[in-house]
Amino acid sequence: MNLILLAREDVVAPTLARVRDPRRLDHLRQVHRARVGDIMTLGIEDGPLGRGELLSLSDDEARFDVSALDQPSPAALPVHLVLALPRPRMLARSIEHATALGVKHITLLHSRRVEKSYWQSPELEPAKIHRHLVLGLEQARDTHLPRVDTARGFRPFVEDRLPSLLEGRRGLLAHPGMSAACPRGIDDAVVLLIGPEGGFIDWEVDRMLAAGCEGIHLGERILRVETAVTALLARLF
Repeated sequence: MNLILLAREDVVAPTLARVRDPRRLDHLRQVHRARVGDIMTLGIEDGPLGRGELLSLSDDEARFDVSALDQPSPAALPVHLVLALPRPRMLARSIEHATALGVKHITLLHSRRVEKSYWQSPELEPAKIHRHLVLGLEQARDTHLPRVDTARGFRPFVEDRLPSLLEGRRGLLAHPGMSAACPRGIDDAVVLLIGPEGGFIDWEVDRMLAAGCEGIHLGERILRVETAVTALLARLF
């Protein structure tokens, strides 16, 4: 935890915040070995960050001075990540990695090779998604929560949503066997589409290419989803 991320409800006065949940309290005690008077990196969800003093620490509560939080968050990546829904454990890691790297909009997409049971996973519950977003923000010292939405029908997504997403953005379909290598260090706003384990089926690839996406690849190796997410974002930006 490189940032103590404060929810809006944690801020109880203009200069005072308190933390009461066991996860953050345990981290303060066991990892930071925090002591009263320590100056720590703090941030408010969707707000500023900065340095603040730990005013008190007990088994049930930590109190911080938040009067000096006046720094902006790191710049977001200009990318909308469209991710075919991975298996639950891989979903958690992918969301955390993407959030830490600066992605601010993630769409979880159904495709032929996505197991229908994945959509019933507890990892898709809003509280679980929020937790993984927070972990990614804490890692990166960022405060702005990404937006996560779902597209449970592939055809409606490609026909109804993808064309509007591509307005003013470059569509990049990451899929093994595509003709072009993933570009490096681009400045374009991007919609990045990544398939499930096993990849998109040919019909899905054809539909996305027909919608205006460019097919790209990362070489001959087949990567796990969370590895591909990290590798693509790092190479693109």
